[in-house]
Amino acid sequence: MKEENAIKDLKTTNKLLLIIVIPLIFYLLKLLSFIFIPLILSMFIALLLTPIMRLLSMIKVPKPISVFIVVLVVLGFLRLGGELVQLSSNEILSSDSMFFEKAETKLIDLIVSIEDVFGIERLENESVIKYYFQSDNILESFGSTFNFIKQTLSMTLMTAFFVVLLLSESINFERMMSTTIFNSKYSSIKTFIKIEKDIIKFVKVKFLVSLFTGIGFSLACLYFDISFPIFWGLFAFLINFVQMIGSVISVLILSLFAFVEIDPSSTLLLFILAITLVQVIMGGILEPVFMGKTFSLNIITVLIMLMLWGYIWGVPGLILSIPITVVIKIILEQFPNTRVIAGLMSGHGKEVKITWKKKVS
Repeated sequence: MKEENAIKDLKTTNKLLLIIVIPLIFYLLKLLSFIFIPLILSMFIALLLTPIMRLLSMIKVPKPISVFIVVLVVLGFLRLGGELVQLSSNEILSSDSMFFEKAETKLIDLIVSIEDVFGIERLENESVIKYYFQSDNILESFGSTFNFIKQTLSMTLMTAFFVVLLLSESINFERMMSTTIFNSKYSSIKTFIKIEKDIIKFVKVKFLVSLFTGIGFSLACLYFDISFPIFWGLFAFLINFVQMIGSVISVLILSLFAFVEIDPSSTLLLFILAITLVQVIMGGILEPVFMGKTFSLNIITVLIMLMLWGYIWGVPGLILSIPITVVIKIILEQFPNTRVIAGLMSGHGKEVKITWKKKVS
C-alpha cells in the first residue's frame, strides 16, 4: 500500500515538474532565440544536404573535401537567388516615375476615403504623407530596419557555422538523440532516418509548390499588364514558405498593388480571382496531394504551432513551425505513452481511440 502511494506521489510530482518545466523551456527558447534559431535552421539545412554528403562518402571523397563541395553548391544556389533579387530590383528601379506618382495619388485617395469612414480628422490642407509618415517615424523605421539587417546577417553567419559543424559531424544530431531521448541506438537511427526522409520530402514539395506559385503570379502579372512581374513572382515564391499565412499575404498585397495600377473594373476582379486560383490550386490542392499522408497534421495543430512558434521566434518561427512540428510528432510516435498525443496532432480519431483503449486496458 505504501509503495502504491509512493508511486502515485511520484507521478503527481513528475506531472507538476512537467507543468513547470515546459513554460520554462519555451521562455528560454524565446530568450536565447539568437542561438536556437540558427541552430534549428542549420539542422534542417544539414538534413537536406546529408544525401549529397552520403553520396560523396560512397565514392570515397574525404570528408573535408565533401564539406567544401557542398558549401560550393550552396553558394551557387545563393548566387542564383542573388541574381534574381538583383533582376527584380533593376526592374523596379528602371520603371517610369509616372507610376509612383499615380500610386501616390491612388493611395492618398484610398486613405482619405478610410478617414471619412472612421471619422479621422486632419488639419485642413495638411499633407497626408506628412501626417502619416512624419520624419520621426521615418528615422525610427530606418533604425529598426538597420537592426533587422544586423540581426539577419548575424543569424546567417551563425547558421552557416552550425551547418559546417553538422556536415563535418562535429555536432552529430543522431548521436544527440541517442544520448538524450532514446535508450537504444537502433531507435535513434530509425527515428533519424524517418525525420530526414520526411523533412526532405516536405522541403522538396514546398519548394516546388512555391516555385510554381511564383511562376503563376508572374504569368498573371504579365497577362494583365501588371508592373514588376519578376518581383511579384519572387515575392510569392519566398513568402509561400510561411505556412498558410504567406499565401494570404501575397494575394492581399498584390491585390492592393493591382488596385493602385488598374482602375476598379472587371479586369481588376479577374486578376484577383486569377492569383487566388493559383494559390488555391497550388497550396490547397496540389500540396496536400503531393504530401499525402506523410505528415497528416490536422488544421488545429498547424494553427496552434504557427501561433506558438510565431510568438516565440517571429517570422523565422512561422517558417520553421511545420518542420519542428513534424519532428516533434515523429519523436512522440516512438513512445507508447505519447502516441496518443501524436495521434491527436494527426487528427486520426480512430487510431487515437484504439491507442487510448490499449493504454487504459
